[in-house]
Amino acid sequence: MPAVAGDRLTDRISIGVLARVVPRHVVDEVLMETRRLERRTRSLPARVVVYFTMAMCLFVEDDYEEVMRRLVGTLQSLGSWTTERKVPTTGAISQARVRLGPEPMELLFERIAVPVAGVGTKGAWLGSRRLMAVDGFPLDVADTAENAETFGRSTNGPKVAAFPQALVVALAECGTHAIVDATIGGCLGDERSLAAPLLDTCEPGMLLTADRAFYGFDLWRRALATGADLLWRVNALLTLPVIKALPDGSYLSLLIDPKVPVAKRGPLVAAARAGRALPAGTALPVRVIEYSIPGPYGDDPSELICLITTILDHTDTAAIELAAAYHEHWEIENTFDEIKTHQRGEKRVLRSKKPELVKQEIWALLLTHYAIRTLMTEAADAADVDPDRLSFMRTLRITRRRVTDQADFCP
Repeated sequence: MPAVAGDRLTDRISIGVLARVVPRHVVDEVLMETRRLERRTRSLPARVVVYFTMAMCLFVEDDYEEVMRRLVGTLQSLGSWTTERKVPTTGAISQARVRLGPEPMELLFERIAVPVAGVGTKGAWLGSRRLMAVDGFPLDVADTAENAETFGRSTNGPKVAAFPQALVVALAECGTHAIVDATIGGCLGDERSLAAPLLDTCEPGMLLTADRAFYGFDLWRRALATGADLLWRVNALLTLPVIKALPDGSYLSLLIDPKVPVAKRGPLVAAARAGRALPAGTALPVRVIEYSIPGPYGDDPSELICLITTILDHTDTAAIELAAAYHEHWEIENTFDEIKTHQRGEKRVLRSKKPELVKQEIWALLLTHYAIRTLMTEAADAADVDPDRLSFMRTLRITRRRVTDQADFCP
C-alpha cells in the first residue's frame, strides 16, 4: 500500500496477529475513557504507544528503537517507508510512555481479558463448572530508588534481594492458562488483600481454587457471596468439626467466625449436628476432603492435604473428583512460568525505571500473554485437543514472526 501524503508512519503500525485479540476500536475507546487521546498531532500517538508496549513485552531483549524497527520493518518492501520517515528515538518513546501512563493498559486488560474456554474446551471444566485459580508471583523490576520505595525488596534473613519486586496476584482459567484479572502491589504486601478485588470477577458457574495462603474467614465469606463455588486448601491444623460423615470419605463441617467467643462454638457445633438453624453470621457450612500424598522420597513422611468446598452434596461431585480438580490449581504456576521465564526471559528484569511505567509494563505483559493464550485456545478447540498439548514457546515464536512478517495496517 503506497504512502499517503500527510499521514504518519506510526499511524500504520499495529501488532500483527495480536491486534485481532486487542482490536484498534477497543484501544480507542479505552484511550477516550482515560482521556489519553491527543488534542494535537504527535509523531507517537497514544494508540501506537499502546501497541508498542505490547511489542516491548514480545521482544524483551531489544531496546526501544529496535522494537519499533521490528514493527515497521516490512513497510519498506510495501512502499510505505520513505527516507524522510525516521524511527522515533528512545527519548521520544520514553516520553510517550510517560504520557500514556498505566491507566489505559489496566483498563484495556480489564476490557479484553475474559475467560476463553468454550463448552468443548478440553481440560477447562469440572462438569459444568469452569475451573479457576487465584495465586501470586513476583517480578523483578529495575533497581531505582523510586521502584524500591514503591515495591520494596524481599528479604531472606539478613540477605536483601538485589532488585525491588512487584507482586502480581492473578485470577486465571486453569484449562487455558488465560489470566482474566490481576492486581499489582509491592512484594511485601498481603496476597489476601490483593486477591480480594479479584473476587468481583468470579460468578456462578465457576469453581475457584486457592492454596492455603489465601484462606481467611472474611475472604472466604466474600468469595462465597459471588455465587461461585469454592475449593480451597486450608491449614491442616484449622479446626473443622465433623458434623456429618459422607459415603465418599468427605464430611460436612462448619467454618466458625473467629469473632465468635470460644465458649459459644461448642453449642454451635451441637446445634449443627442436631440439624437446628444457626444464628446468622456465626458460621458457614463446608464440606471437607482430606487425603495424603507421599513425600518426594521413599523415607519422607506423607503430606496431609485438607480441602474445603462449598459443594456440599457428595452426589453432585465426589471427593476424588474434587481432589483431582484441586491439583489443576497448579496450572496457574505453569501460567506464571510462561510469563516470567519464557515471555519475559529467565532472570530478566523489567525495564521500566519508574513505578507508574512498571505497572504499565506489567499490564502490557499480562495483556500480551492473554492474547497469545487466546490464540492457542482457538487453535486447540479447532483441533479438538487440550490447550496444554500446545507449546507456549512455539506459539510465542510464531507470534513474534507474524508481528514482523505481516504488518497489520489501519483500514
